[in-house]
Amino acid sequence: MRVMVLVKATEDSEKDLLPTAWTTGMLEAMGRFNDELRNAGVLLAADGLKPSAYGKRIAFDGPGRTVIDGPFAEPRELVAGFWLWEVKDMDEAVAWGMRCPNPMPGPSEIEIRPLYEAADLN
Repeated sequence: MRVMVLVKATEDSEKDLLPTAWTTGMLEAMGRFNDELRNAGVLLAADGLKPSAYGKRIAFDGPGRTVIDGPFAEPRELVAGFWLWEVKDMDEAVAWGMRCPNPMPGPSEIEIRPLYEAADLN
């Protein structure tokens, strides 16, 4: 089963604080965690996203399209980064998530969502 693990944005991540502004210990802990995921064959992809100020949204209404410039409101509703994991089930995904170092300097959340697989669409 594949899951997308979403690192929720925070007020700090939306301020464009580069990871170099984070503590060295925090970055090292996250590097070790990513190595563990990779070595276990769980990690398929991972990356951080720039703040929403650099982003665009395209709103669809029938045939119409509207481009909306960032930044976007409510950082807690935004995504600051992600992992794509291959796990046997949601319990394994949660177990890995519980081992994750805090991805932000302060309070933060990650969200785990299963991807649709071909079998789900039949």
